[in-house]
Amino acid sequence: MNTWMNFNLQNSNSPLMEQLMFFHNHSMLIILLITILVGYIMSSLFYNKLYNRYLLESQNIEIIWTILPAFMLIFIALPSLRLLYLLDDSNSPLISLKAIGHQWYWSYEYTDFINISFDSYMIPSNELNLNSFRLLDVDNRIILPINSQIRILITATDVLHSWTIPSLGIKIDATPGRLNQSNFMMNRPGLYFGQCSEICGANHSFMPIVIESILINSFIKWISAN
Repeated sequence: MNTWMNFNLQNSNSPLMEQLMFFHNHSMLIILLITILVGYIMSSLFYNKLYNRYLLESQNIEIIWTILPAFMLIFIALPSLRLLYLLDDSNSPLISLKAIGHQWYWSYEYTDFINISFDSYMIPSNELNLNSFRLLDVDNRIILPINSQIRILITATDVLHSWTIPSLGIKIDATPGRLNQSNFMMNRPGLYFGQCSEICGANHSFMPIVIESILINSFIKWISAN
Protein backbone atom coordinates (compact mmCIF):
# COMPACT_ATOMS: atom_id res chain seq x y z
CA MET A 1 0.00 0.00 0.00
CA ASN A 2 2.80 2.43 0.88
CA THR A 3 4.53 1.69 -2.43
CA TRP A 4 1.33 2.43 -4.35
CA MET A 5 0.87 5.74 -2.52
CA ASN A 6 4.28 6.90 -3.76
CA PHE A 7 2.87 7.07 -7.31
CA ASN A 8 0.22 9.64 -6.30
CA LEU A 9 0.51 13.38 -5.89
CA GLN A 10 0.64 14.81 -2.38
CA ASN A 11 -2.63 15.91 -0.80
CA SER A 12 -3.46 19.41 -1.96
CA ASN A 13 -3.36 22.24 0.55
CA SER A 14 -4.06 25.14 -1.80
CA PRO A 15 -6.63 25.94 -4.51
CA LEU A 16 -3.89 25.97 -7.16
CA MET A 17 -2.76 22.46 -6.24
CA GLU A 18 -6.35 21.25 -6.39
CA GLN A 19 -6.62 22.62 -9.93
CA LEU A 20 -3.33 20.95 -10.86
CA MET A 21 -4.62 17.61 -9.58
CA PHE A 22 -7.91 18.01 -11.48
CA PHE A 23 -5.97 18.72 -14.67
CA HIS A 24 -3.71 15.72 -14.04
CA ASN A 25 -6.73 13.41 -13.64
CA HIS A 26 -8.43 14.95 -16.67
CA SER A 27 -5.37 14.40 -18.88
CA MET A 28 -4.76 10.87 -17.58
CA LEU A 29 -8.36 9.89 -18.35
CA ILE A 30 -8.03 11.06 -21.96
CA ILE A 31 -4.65 9.30 -22.35
CA LEU A 32 -6.07 6.10 -20.83
CA LEU A 33 -9.01 6.08 -23.24
CA ILE A 34 -6.70 6.63 -26.22
CA THR A 35 -4.39 3.83 -25.04
CA ILE A 36 -7.30 1.40 -24.65
CA LEU A 37 -8.69 2.26 -28.10
CA VAL A 38 -5.32 1.94 -29.87
CA GLY A 39 -4.55 -1.28 -27.98
CA TYR A 40 -7.89 -2.79 -28.97
CA ILE A 41 -7.39 -1.88 -32.65
CA MET A 42 -3.84 -3.31 -32.67
CA SER A 43 -4.92 -6.55 -31.01
CA SER A 44 -7.84 -6.95 -33.42
CA LEU A 45 -5.45 -6.63 -36.36
CA PHE A 46 -3.46 -9.61 -35.11
CA TYR A 47 -6.40 -11.99 -34.82
CA ASN A 48 -8.94 -11.09 -37.52
CA LYS A 49 -8.76 -12.68 -40.99
CA LEU A 50 -10.41 -9.83 -42.86
CA TYR A 51 -8.59 -8.25 -45.77
CA ASN A 52 -9.35 -6.16 -48.82
CA ARG A 53 -6.74 -6.31 -51.54
CA TYR A 54 -8.43 -3.44 -53.46
CA LEU A 55 -8.23 -0.96 -50.55
CA LEU A 56 -5.40 1.40 -51.47
CA GLU A 57 -6.60 4.60 -49.76
CA SER A 58 -9.59 5.93 -47.84
CA GLN A 59 -10.33 9.63 -47.66
CA ASN A 60 -12.87 9.17 -44.87
CA ILE A 61 -10.47 7.29 -42.61
CA GLU A 62 -7.76 9.92 -43.10
CA ILE A 63 -10.20 12.70 -42.21
CA ILE A 64 -11.33 10.87 -39.07
CA TRP A 65 -7.85 10.12 -37.73
CA THR A 66 -6.80 13.72 -38.36
CA ILE A 67 -9.83 15.43 -36.76
CA LEU A 68 -10.19 13.19 -33.69
CA PRO A 69 -6.65 13.82 -32.33
CA ALA A 70 -7.15 17.55 -32.93
CA PHE A 71 -10.27 17.49 -30.75
CA MET A 72 -8.39 15.52 -28.08
CA LEU A 73 -5.64 18.16 -28.04
CA ILE A 74 -8.25 20.92 -27.63
CA PHE A 75 -9.76 19.13 -24.61
CA ILE A 76 -6.29 19.03 -23.04
CA ALA A 77 -5.07 22.49 -24.13
CA LEU A 78 -7.99 24.60 -22.89
CA PRO A 79 -7.76 23.55 -19.20
CA SER A 80 -3.96 23.78 -19.43
CA LEU A 81 -4.04 27.41 -20.67
CA ARG A 82 -6.53 28.34 -17.96
CA LEU A 83 -4.29 26.79 -15.31
CA LEU A 84 -1.20 28.58 -16.61
CA TYR A 85 -3.06 31.87 -16.30
CA LEU A 86 -4.12 31.10 -12.71
CA LEU A 87 -0.56 30.15 -11.72
CA ASP A 88 0.83 33.49 -12.95
CA ASP A 89 -2.02 35.72 -11.79
CA SER A 90 -1.09 37.88 -8.80
CA ASN A 91 -4.43 38.69 -7.21
CA SER A 92 -3.99 41.51 -4.65
CA PRO A 93 -1.58 39.76 -2.26
CA LEU A 94 -2.02 40.37 1.45
CA ILE A 95 1.60 39.55 2.34
CA SER A 96 4.84 39.52 0.33
CA LEU A 97 7.59 37.10 1.30
CA LYS A 98 11.08 37.21 -0.18
CA ALA A 99 13.11 33.97 -0.27
CA ILE A 100 16.84 34.03 -1.03
CA GLY A 101 18.73 30.85 -1.85
CA HIS A 102 22.27 30.31 -0.59
CA GLN A 103 24.67 27.38 -0.57
CA TRP A 104 23.03 25.61 1.22
CA TYR A 105 20.25 27.29 3.17
CA TRP A 106 17.40 29.73 2.68
CA SER A 107 16.93 33.21 4.09
CA TYR A 108 13.57 34.98 4.26
CA GLU A 109 12.42 38.58 4.49
CA TYR A 110 8.93 39.82 5.29
CA THR A 111 9.10 42.93 3.14
CA ASP A 112 5.79 44.35 4.40
CA PHE A 113 7.18 44.64 7.93
CA ILE A 114 10.25 46.30 9.40
CA ASN A 115 13.33 44.23 10.27
CA ILE A 116 11.76 40.79 10.05
CA SER A 117 14.26 38.48 8.38
CA PHE A 118 15.96 35.23 9.31
CA ASP A 119 18.01 32.34 7.95
CA SER A 120 16.56 28.85 7.78
CA TYR A 121 18.94 25.90 8.18
CA MET A 122 18.19 22.20 8.21
CA ILE A 123 18.27 20.68 11.71
CA PRO A 124 21.10 18.10 11.91
CA SER A 125 20.08 14.51 12.61
CA ASN A 126 21.79 14.45 16.02
CA GLU A 127 19.73 17.48 17.16
CA LEU A 128 16.28 16.29 16.08
CA ASN A 129 13.40 15.91 18.51
CA LEU A 130 11.19 12.84 18.53
CA ASN A 131 8.45 14.66 16.60
CA SER A 132 10.78 16.20 13.99
CA PHE A 133 11.26 15.02 10.42
CA ARG A 134 14.76 13.97 9.37
CA LEU A 135 16.23 16.00 6.47
CA LEU A 136 13.01 18.05 6.27
CA ASP A 137 12.77 20.13 9.45
CA VAL A 138 14.46 23.52 9.88
CA ASP A 139 15.42 25.71 12.82
CA ASN A 140 13.34 28.71 11.62
CA ARG A 141 10.07 27.98 9.88
CA ILE A 142 8.18 30.34 7.59
CA ILE A 143 5.06 31.53 9.41
CA LEU A 144 2.14 32.53 7.19
CA PRO A 145 -1.64 32.94 7.69
CA ILE A 146 -4.22 30.66 6.13
CA ASN A 147 -6.85 31.83 3.62
CA SER A 148 -4.65 34.77 2.63
CA GLN A 149 -3.12 35.51 -0.76
CA ILE A 150 0.67 35.30 -0.44
CA ARG A 151 3.14 36.67 -2.97
CA ILE A 152 6.54 34.95 -2.98
CA LEU A 153 9.60 36.65 -4.47
CA ILE A 154 12.51 34.31 -5.20
CA THR A 155 16.16 35.01 -5.94
CA ALA A 156 19.60 33.52 -5.18
CA THR A 157 23.02 34.86 -4.24
CA ASP A 158 25.36 32.24 -5.71
CA VAL A 159 23.99 29.46 -7.95
CA LEU A 160 20.63 28.25 -9.25
CA HIS A 161 18.20 26.97 -6.63
CA SER A 162 14.51 26.05 -6.81
CA TRP A 163 11.95 26.86 -4.10
CA THR A 164 9.46 24.00 -4.13
CA ILE A 165 6.44 23.06 -1.98
CA PRO A 166 4.68 20.14 -3.73
CA SER A 167 1.48 20.19 -1.64
CA LEU A 168 0.96 23.87 -2.53
CA GLY A 169 1.72 23.44 -6.24
CA ILE A 170 4.68 25.85 -6.05
CA LYS A 171 8.00 25.41 -7.86
CA ILE A 172 10.01 28.54 -8.72
CA ASP A 173 13.61 28.85 -9.86
CA ALA A 174 15.87 31.03 -7.74
CA THR A 175 18.26 32.69 -10.19
CA PRO A 176 21.17 34.97 -9.19
CA GLY A 177 20.51 38.53 -10.33
CA ARG A 178 16.88 37.85 -11.17
CA LEU A 179 13.69 38.19 -9.12
CA ASN A 180 11.01 35.59 -9.87
CA GLN A 181 7.47 35.85 -8.54
CA SER A 182 4.55 33.56 -7.81
CA ASN A 183 1.55 33.39 -5.52
CA PHE A 184 -0.32 30.85 -3.42
CA MET A 185 -2.95 30.56 -0.73
CA MET A 186 -3.14 27.88 1.96
CA ASN A 187 -6.63 26.69 2.82
CA ARG A 188 -5.88 24.85 6.08
CA PRO A 189 -3.46 25.14 9.00
CA GLY A 190 -0.50 22.77 9.21
CA LEU A 191 3.11 22.15 8.23
CA TYR A 192 4.10 22.05 4.56
CA PHE A 193 7.49 20.62 3.61
CA GLY A 194 9.56 21.17 0.51
CA GLN A 195 13.15 21.03 -0.71
CA CYS A 196 15.39 22.69 -3.24
CA SER A 197 14.67 20.81 -6.47
CA GLU A 198 17.62 22.20 -8.44
CA ILE A 199 20.97 20.39 -8.35
CA CYS A 200 22.87 23.24 -6.70
CA GLY A 201 25.97 21.56 -5.29
CA ALA A 202 27.26 19.08 -2.75
CA ASN A 203 24.64 19.83 -0.08
CA HIS A 204 21.74 20.19 -2.50
CA SER A 205 19.68 17.64 -0.55
CA PHE A 206 20.10 19.48 2.74
CA MET A 207 18.31 22.80 2.25
CA PRO A 208 14.66 22.02 3.07
CA ILE A 209 11.73 24.43 3.24
CA VAL A 210 9.05 24.42 5.95
CA ILE A 211 5.93 26.59 6.02
CA GLU A 212 3.78 26.70 9.13
CA SER A 213 0.31 28.03 8.33
CA ILE A 214 -1.63 29.50 11.23
CA LEU A 215 -4.74 31.58 11.85
CA ILE A 216 -4.54 35.25 10.97
CA ASN A 217 -4.89 36.33 14.64
CA SER A 218 -1.99 34.09 15.63
CA PHE A 219 0.06 35.47 12.74
CA ILE A 220 -0.53 39.04 13.92
CA LYS A 221 0.65 38.07 17.42
CA TRP A 222 3.77 36.41 15.92
CA ILE A 223 4.55 39.51 13.85
CA SER A 224 4.09 41.74 16.89
CA ALA A 225 6.44 39.57 18.98
CA ASN A 226 9.15 39.85 16.33
